[in-house]
Amino acid sequence: MTVAPSSAARKALIADYKDRATVAGVYAVICSATGQVWVGQTRHIDTRWNGLSFTLKTGSGRDPSLQAAWNAHTPEDFRFEQLDRLPTDLSDLRLKDELKERAARWTARLQAETLLAG
Repeated sequence: MTVAPSSAARKALIADYKDRATVAGVYAVICSATGQVWVGQTRHIDTRWNGLSFTLKTGSGRDPSLQAAWNAHTPEDFRFEQLDRLPTDLSDLRLKDELKERAARWTARLQAETLLAG
């Protein structure tokens, strides 16, 4: 039997979750069956694959090309790769610019598709 945490413990867990440091970065989703690569950017690189794979599994992926590939193959055919992690001390404006620049660089380098935001 699982015991739920007390109200105080629950509040502490929520506060810890909200205070956790997030790392922005650039990532790739790679389909091993076709060799297709999609490059995306996010402010939460450590949790991005969880959210992205959930939307793909439910058929609600925001990128039509990636969703079509996901539907045509098995989840095991896809892998998530962190390409770049940004410093945590960047201003919001600099972070946005840096994500855009690095994503463009990786997209060109990997001859990938740009992943639509989602």
